[in-house]
Amino acid sequence: MANDHLAAPAPLEEHRKLAAFAGEWSGEEVVYQSRWLTGGPATSHVSARIDLNGFYLIQDTVQKRDGKDSFATHGVFTYDREDRLYKLFWHDSLGYYPPSPASGGWSGKSLILVRGSLRGNARHIYEVIDADTYSLKIQFSPDAEGWADVLTGVYRRIL
Repeated sequence: MANDHLAAPAPLEEHRKLAAFAGEWSGEEVVYQSRWLTGGPATSHVSARIDLNGFYLIQDTVQKRDGKDSFATHGVFTYDREDRLYKLFWHDSLGYYPPSPASGGWSGKSLILVRGSLRGNARHIYEVIDADTYSLKIQFSPDAEGWADVLTGVYRRIL
């Protein structure tokens, strides 16, 4: 028997909150000296969309330094209805595969997501400044206690 009469799940308000980051963005960034990267200024173009029936924010970023593409990311954000936490599946051009997604939630206007790996812990803090501006801070910690900035940026909507 077909179950055509069953309604498909609908996105929750928590999923809809991710739309704050949807759009085309231009970012001014500071990359901090780390074991992976030399420090200095950068710019990024961020393209993000709500997709898959409204359950996911899919975000692609290309960073430029000294006029050349220097780093790229592919992020998939969602809200997990089971554990009631936001998830970020993060892939980047450094080529490390995260063993599990970053996980977290909103604190005021900031979405804070933390993930661990064999190399240490990363924390992403996305803060909604207004409808056309957000900031990002990515931090690293070997022990999830002392956090050091890896990247900070401010992103302005261009579309």
